[in-house]
Amino acid sequence: MNHQLVLVLDFGGQYNQLIARRVRECNVYCEVKSYQTPIDEIKKLSPAGIIFTGGPNSVYLEESPHIDPEIFRLGIPVLGICYGCQLMAYSLGGSVSSANTTSEYGKTVTYFDRSCRLFDGLPDQGITWMSHTDYIDNPPEGFTLAAHTDSCPSAAICNPDKRLYGLQFHPEVLHTENGLSMLRNFLYLVCGCTGDWDMGNYAQTAIQEIREKVGDGKILLALSGGVDSSVLAALLSKAVGKQLTCIFVDHGFMRKNEGDEVEAAFADWDVNFIRVNAADRFLSKLVGVEEPETKRKIIGEEFIRVFEAEAKKIGQVDYFAQGTIYPDVIESGAGDAAVIKSHHNVGGLPDYVDFKEIIEPLRLLFKDETRKLGMELGLPDYLVWRQPFPGPGLAIRIIGEITREKLAILQDADFIFREEIAKAGLDRDIHQYFAVLTSMKSVGVMGDGRTYDYTLALRGVTTTDFMTADFARIPYDLLAKISSRIVNEVKNINRIVYDITTKPPATIEWE
Repeated sequence: MNHQLVLVLDFGGQYNQLIARRVRECNVYCEVKSYQTPIDEIKKLSPAGIIFTGGPNSVYLEESPHIDPEIFRLGIPVLGICYGCQLMAYSLGGSVSSANTTSEYGKTVTYFDRSCRLFDGLPDQGITWMSHTDYIDNPPEGFTLAAHTDSCPSAAICNPDKRLYGLQFHPEVLHTENGLSMLRNFLYLVCGCTGDWDMGNYAQTAIQEIREKVGDGKILLALSGGVDSSVLAALLSKAVGKQLTCIFVDHGFMRKNEGDEVEAAFADWDVNFIRVNAADRFLSKLVGVEEPETKRKIIGEEFIRVFEAEAKKIGQVDYFAQGTIYPDVIESGAGDAAVIKSHHNVGGLPDYVDFKEIIEPLRLLFKDETRKLGMELGLPDYLVWRQPFPGPGLAIRIIGEITREKLAILQDADFIFREEIAKAGLDRDIHQYFAVLTSMKSVGVMGDGRTYDYTLALRGVTTTDFMTADFARIPYDLLAKISSRIVNEVKNINRIVYDITTKPPATIEWE
């Protein structure tokens, strides 16, 4: 790489992926690695700075994650966040204790010492997002206190001579006022970053790396027609041209008319495009299956088997490409992180695949970064801004067993929902919206007759990174219109509900 690098060392906290996202917002390239990364490997990477993430543990417990103190003697600036701040203090001779009487969670008024470089040019007080029970009760030698709250005297610590800084709060979350500016100050004022990375650089680097890896080999791309796989198709096309074959598997769980739309969208591309109609094959594998993780695993393996079969038809294929993005990786579990749900293009892969290697050039990008890359590569707006759609499709938007009847019901209802959102001009404001066919039936009345039909749930969210999300405030009049249309136009639905749960605690998809 010909640009500066900042390393984020992961200690298992819930906001870790957001730190990398915020660093990249500051035009600084960033990679996330485990806290167990050897010191020699870190030296070889020669990062401009290192950030320790938060984590759920207490640093004074033997079983908690720790770090080789040698890292503080490399001369590389280090910023510790939450657990990372406490770890820095503990590792360098300070003490950390449990705040038995007062813990801090959520928005907290915090007072800053603006002589600390992290707070240069910022107000002397503001709201930060706290999430801790332990606190630094005695900072290490050479460190000063740089921020405090009414309950915590050590909301920030710093040793400017050694370029070591710690924040007890989370600057990466939007709830912290000026949090991005604090990270920017660390990157530019402490680490000396120049902001030499953007999507143009990422595209150039990715294209070069693909060419070096693939050589004259052939690539098979799992093309769904969604944003991620479409951007990847453009990237691979620029890298290897006709060495790329795009295979679109219509597993029968697509949205209404979507199979035909995807085929039409790529009809004029200078790539080898193959459509495989495999609805019967997938449905037969899912008979009687109700558990969502099992659905994902079955669909993931079946995807691979379909691609293996198609690859044999077209001759030797060396690489299998997927549009996996960073939220997929995080939710499917990485390192010490918990599995939230397996994505068919990550955790759903079988142990054996008949390709030399699986390549995933987008796996470090968030959704909005993927869209930016798509625009950089010259993709049309209608592809770049296509609604996000999970790999297993409507199979995980039908609660319980999947049948052809349920698929038809959901396709029609989902089409109406998306159509009305677009007509209202909200399709760019609501970042993801879809319908879910629940397994619950309830009594209703139509005309003079009793009905006993399905309940349909509508879901709409707003988000910047798809790692956290808020429910979309869709106007009541619009919801009323959508509900009326679905109940009147789609058979077997007599009740509509709207999901008003944030992520967390919920995920965006229901399964």
